[in-house]
Amino acid sequence: MKFIYNFFLTVFALCVSVCVLSCNENQNDKPVQHTQKGMAQEVDTVPNIPNPFPVVHYEKRKIKNSAELSQIRTLYGKTKDTWTGYRAITTINRKDIHYFRVGDTIMIPDTIDKDTRFYSCFPHYYHGARKLEKLILVSNKLQSYACYEKGHLVRFAAANTGEKRKPTFPGRYALNWKQRVRKSSLNEDWVLPYTWNFHAWAGSAFHQFDMPGRPVSHSCVRQFMEDAEWLYKWGKGGKQDSNHRWVMFVGTPVIILDMFDYKRKHGGPWREILTNRDGILILPENPMEVEEALIPISQIPRDVRGSLINRKRYVTAEDTLKARGVLDTAITLRESIDYNKLRKIKEKKKLKEQAEKNKLPENISIQ
Repeated sequence: MKFIYNFFLTVFALCVSVCVLSCNENQNDKPVQHTQKGMAQEVDTVPNIPNPFPVVHYEKRKIKNSAELSQIRTLYGKTKDTWTGYRAITTINRKDIHYFRVGDTIMIPDTIDKDTRFYSCFPHYYHGARKLEKLILVSNKLQSYACYEKGHLVRFAAANTGEKRKPTFPGRYALNWKQRVRKSSLNEDWVLPYTWNFHAWAGSAFHQFDMPGRPVSHSCVRQFMEDAEWLYKWGKGGKQDSNHRWVMFVGTPVIILDMFDYKRKHGGPWREILTNRDGILILPENPMEVEEALIPISQIPRDVRGSLINRKRYVTAEDTLKARGVLDTAITLRESIDYNKLRKIKEKKKLKEQAEKNKLPENISIQ
């Protein structure tokens, strides 16, 4: 009897152990490995998350004549009835429909859907961002950006970034402040809806503006209106210190991944993508370890250079970028120009000249 009792007691103990181990495995989705010292260490694994979006094929089509252009603009026009097609076509081609021209090569999808994630060149799941509440990734090369929540793609959008003499420099940033409608601090003629600043000194920002399908901005990330409004509501801003300076890397992280090939005269590499499974970008293993963006001092308006943190880094940035091959050594960057200030100087000079012109001769007295 004692033997039987001990046998059942042993079996019972084994069952309890198995049950406890099973519960622990259910509570933790990551395996545990043991080091030589016997300490448990968490091991990251990439989950096998199926791509939720169907395969979309793209047809490369050259607009042969004005009749075909008119047909395309009607079929994918910016109207209520054709809005879904408009969003799909403009996102895929990275430019607004009114910039389509005879002779242009455009991409036409075999599936039209209102969810622009169908056409993403970013992965639908980003394991490296699984611990981040929110993250924005921008590709200069593919003129687009993606938003992630806990590693899951929640938004894909077209973008037109900085031109070759005022590029959007690769590296890590963060959202700082936002403004519903902003007039540029450099040129008040530039009205920028849904502005999200991501570099306080350079003035780089996401905002709505004209989308011609090429890098054309002054280091900013242009978007279509619908995307700009969505990002405006979704992003999280930063905070200021006691001196009212923006504390870096507090708001939603922003990673600029790469550079555009400015030697390319027409379109971009997105025109070589045949399906939404092709050309998917390879992302950094850990986005928060991406180096802070190097911004040359020439890209900072003169009036704010005195407030720069680690000014030396900005002074040496251009040489560093050219040494690394990020910037073409033949490119001469354009300095940030305060057009508002120049306009005021010009107006003041004009008023002075007008006053001198209307001035009466000294030997003539007024009765």
